[in-house]
Amino acid sequence: MILTMAALVTKLLSAVYRIPFQNIVGDIGFYIYQQVYPFYGIALALSTYGFPVIISKMVAEKVDRGDQEGAKKVAATSFIFLLLVGVIWFVAVYAGADMISTWMGDPQLAPLIRVISLSFLLLAPLSVLRGYHQGKEQMVPTAVSQVAEQSIRVVTILVSSTVLLAKGNSLYAAGQGALFGSITGGLGAVIVLVLFTAAKQEGLFTGISFFPKGFGGIWTALMKDGTAICVSAMLLVLLQFVDSLNVYALLTTHGVGQEAAKTLKGVYDRGQPFIQLGTVAATSISLTIVPLVTTAYLKGKQELVRDYSQLALKISILIGFAATLGLVNIMVPTNTMLFENADGSSVLSVFSLSIFFSCLILTFSGILQGIGRIYFPAAIIIGGIPIKYIVNMLLIPVFGVMGASLSTVLTLGLITIGLVWKMKRLFGISLITPSFYKSLFISGAGMTLVLQGLLLGYRWLLTNGAHERMTSALFALVGVAVGAGVFLFLFLRAGHLSEEEISFLPFGSKMNRLKKGLGPRYRK
Repeated sequence: MILTMAALVTKLLSAVYRIPFQNIVGDIGFYIYQQVYPFYGIALALSTYGFPVIISKMVAEKVDRGDQEGAKKVAATSFIFLLLVGVIWFVAVYAGADMISTWMGDPQLAPLIRVISLSFLLLAPLSVLRGYHQGKEQMVPTAVSQVAEQSIRVVTILVSSTVLLAKGNSLYAAGQGALFGSITGGLGAVIVLVLFTAAKQEGLFTGISFFPKGFGGIWTALMKDGTAICVSAMLLVLLQFVDSLNVYALLTTHGVGQEAAKTLKGVYDRGQPFIQLGTVAATSISLTIVPLVTTAYLKGKQELVRDYSQLALKISILIGFAATLGLVNIMVPTNTMLFENADGSSVLSVFSLSIFFSCLILTFSGILQGIGRIYFPAAIIIGGIPIKYIVNMLLIPVFGVMGASLSTVLTLGLITIGLVWKMKRLFGISLITPSFYKSLFISGAGMTLVLQGLLLGYRWLLTNGAHERMTSALFALVGVAVGAGVFLFLFLRAGHLSEEEISFLPFGSKMNRLKKGLGPRYRK
């Protein structure tokens, strides 16, 4: 629960800060930042989700056997391994900055890439200290360090970009200052972890060999298992990285001017906060069920594994579908509320379909990792990256940034199909009944009718001189509340969720009381 709450806070911060940042630097400044951001996203996934998990597993095994010195040896040799990995990443990104920026089609990005390369040097202390404390069942140090890292980073981004632009610096300089937030945030997290470690007075690296007997096995586990878990966590970042490599370059080589291409890419990048917020809403609930799947699997209760997997999938589909369809309906007022105008709303509407597929992929990956199948999700996600790159090359010259949105949705759809195939092969059953989908679409249709009715009033007010951004904010927020209420009312009335299943949703007890009062369609 501690780690889940910390992850929720950091993901919300990561999604929300982009909105004021875009308002400060505009679409071109947002393009500049988003081009380089995936490097930080990779470093964050490595130091938060991948390597700490594997280190904590190995430390926990030592602690369970009463081998405290062995736990320290795991931490010490992991530090050396990850120090080497971090240095390799740093050198590759720093030295390759000119080549990467040229590949992206914008050589001015090279200094920003060099700045972000420094974040890989913090990989070893962040991963090892988080993993060590987690392995000893001490989750607070990791949670506090994650929140501190993201908070310091967000403050650095917003303050530096505001100050640099106020002093007349270029948008590229503002982007460089914003990316420096990854360094200040990482250093803040390291300081927090060091203070927690010092308070335990364990002397973590005192008198410990960094190359103990059997260190090769530890390094192998970090390389294989850590990388597999990291890849699943990096799904959206890897897709962003592909877009950074060829969206702008493809636009400029097919007749779009440089400034116009930067603006178009910046508008397209507005989709990132949408997909992050939508995905967090669904997965923060569905993934809390994964530990139940793991427990049932370890106890050999296959029927319970299927039941909990089905529950996680139901909730993921339910919330992912509702969030996606609702956002598509109110995209114009939401886009205007957050980013000052409605530019690119059609592109963002298509891009928002990614929310639904991302929710399913993250839930499927969590279930498969929970039952020990960590390599399949990683393999199928890696297989999707070249597909995304190739489809970008095919569609962007024809459809512009709409092609990038379509390629993202297509890639995520293919990855989802692969994971569905794996789940059906493992469990040998249809996880969701056709009647569930029928009720889902009926609820979605009802929500759409109501929201489109609201939009008629929204358009009427705008044509009669209402303030565009204030009116957009009002209708976007009202649309979220009304749309969610209508969808849940219709779906609960269909009776496809039991009281136990509803209890996993926010305000589950209130919804159960509502469900009981819905009349004859209620089914126990």
